Amino acid sequence: MEIVVFGAGSLGSLIGGLLARTHDVTLVGREPHVSTIREQGLRVTGEVEATVHPDAQTEPPAGADLAVVTVKAFDTADAARALSDCALDACLSLQNGLCEATLAEHLGAPALAGTCTYGARRREPGVVACTGVGTVVLGPREGGQSDTADRMGEVFDAAGIETVTATDMPRRLWEKLAVNAGINAVTALARVENGTLLDGPAESVAHAAARETAQVARERGVELADETAVAAVERVAAATAANRSSMLQDVTAGRRTEVDAIVGVVADAAPSTPVNETTAALLRTWEAERDLR
Repeated sequence: MEIVVFGAGSLGSLIGGLLARTHDVTLVGREPHVSTIREQGLRVTGEVEATVHPDAQTEPPAGADLAVVTVKAFDTADAARALSDCALDACLSLQNGLCEATLAEHLGAPALAGTCTYGARRREPGVVACTGVGTVVLGPREGGQSDTADRMGEVFDAAGIETVTATDMPRRLWEKLAVNAGINAVTALARVENGTLLDGPAESVAHAAARETAQVARERGVELADETAVAAVERVAAATAANRSSMLQDVTAGRRTEVDAIVGVVADAAPSTPVNETTAALLRTWEAERDLR
């Protein structure tokens, strides 16, 4: 299958590299990463070891069977516009936030929702480390079953990627949002690793952020219990205890964060989300002071 991975950063490079073991993959990213891959191949290290030779470009190809979008949430509209001239059978978002509607608006192909728990870090041009083997879950963004989702699940599975095709993606997306609100924002502000939230003073903050997210999900017609959201935060924090969240990495590097797509979704949705309102305001202030917004 011909697959274009739009956003060859850490996760995009890892997923694209794993897919390239079986499929015809084009990675769309930035220099010098793409030229290094063209000249030397992509080396995957860590929990998975492989050297693959996908195509690598700075612009998407004319067409592909599937586009996997892995850009930051705030770059989704630009990615969708760039892919709008690419003939596609399907598109899959493996991003933070709720980005599928934006992709569907611009693309003439089904936009599938997805989550990914693989850990990835791009070490240097042409090299990406798999810091943890996880699972890709994908399905129709509105829920239910679709032949397209089933077929794309088979594509990922054939490449040796642990894959689940789900019929309850709205709930899964909001559960992931609760995890990110509880872990990413809090660790970024406190400058601590994920595991610190398990029994430290910030644990109650992370739990409250998750409960507020579940509340907003239910207001939008998605069944997500407070207890389920809190348990997901604890489970992910325990499984990734030594990890630095993506938002913490962004803050440490002085980069723009995904605050708007994560805690902002909750903070801006209802007047009764004080924890997410506070973390969103603090992160947005940090960005504004550095001209990142």
